[in-house]
Amino acid sequence: MRITAAFLAALAALHLPAGGAAAQAFAVGVAAPLSGPSAPLGRQVAAGARVAADAAGMRLVTADDACTADGGVQAARQFAAQKVDMVVGFLCTEAIEAALPVLKDAGIPTITVGVRTDSLTDRREKTGWPVFRLAPREDSERSAIAAMLVKAWRGNLFAIIDDGTIYGRELAESFRAAAEQAALKPVFTDTYRPELDNQIGLIGRLKKAGATHVFVGGDGQDLAIMERDAQKLDAGMVFAGGEALRTPPGTVPYAAGTLMIAPPEWADGADPRALDAFATARVRPEGYALPAYAAVEIARAALSAAETSGKPLALVLAGQDFMTAIGPIRFDAKGDLAHNPYRMFRYDGARFIPMEGE
Repeated sequence: MRITAAFLAALAALHLPAGGAAAQAFAVGVAAPLSGPSAPLGRQVAAGARVAADAAGMRLVTADDACTADGGVQAARQFAAQKVDMVVGFLCTEAIEAALPVLKDAGIPTITVGVRTDSLTDRREKTGWPVFRLAPREDSERSAIAAMLVKAWRGNLFAIIDDGTIYGRELAESFRAAAEQAALKPVFTDTYRPELDNQIGLIGRLKKAGATHVFVGGDGQDLAIMERDAQKLDAGMVFAGGEALRTPPGTVPYAAGTLMIAPPEWADGADPRALDAFATARVRPEGYALPAYAAVEIARAALSAAETSGKPLALVLAGQDFMTAIGPIRFDAKGDLAHNPYRMFRYDGARFIPMEGE
């Protein structure tokens, strides 16, 4: 990304309070939906941030953004009034997009742990919003599926099917386009009817086409039913899907060997010291808790580095690796994760386990 002089000037406006501050005086705002239907997820954010802040001796200011535009504005105004140095959190596009103009004017950079909307950072040069994110972009899943399956299934007879939803169709089309660029062609493509009790007819067509590997752009229950029916027809097919497979499929289990492309479960590879801190605080490191913990760690490291170097805080955030409880994090020039977090997993009959080299 080309960074303009205007954008650099906007970054330069983001600075620490005059005279600096002792490390223990750093203040971080936490924006999360603490009311409404998303409150359980918001409590994960608030809890994870609290564990990290307590460990680092930082002041925490928590605000309920309610996953609404009004809530986002009110939270941002609270953070500006409380003179926080950075903000972490935000799970909803409406809330963060309403908050960012206020936070920009107050010179407060923000790290979102949950907003995936591509345009949030794609418009950064135009808006000047000082936003960074630990959540993957919406297009990260499509990119990962296309790249990983083109590599893994080269030389196999593969099929691409989807359930007709925007989500499923985009996954399927991205894979198909990437395969075409690699001079590969699926032996079968189709849109299936979701939520059926059986998919015998679809499996019969896949078998007739000679497909040995099938990508399913849809939910886990449909994929599991296809696997069951493929076994009935002795079709010998390997099925793969996206992050939707994280949701348990219901009464029909996944078959051993099912492939899933998804981000890791953060607790599986988290720093043991962080997990000990969660255990001491009697907080479960689930959902958004560990990303929120990592966001506060990044805030602490960036604030210290900015204070020591005299560099604008947003430039510090954009220019280095941060070691966190969930691994090293680097942001690219737009504020997105520099590395796609999606990995390939294989179902072993009980759980999805990471595949070596993926």
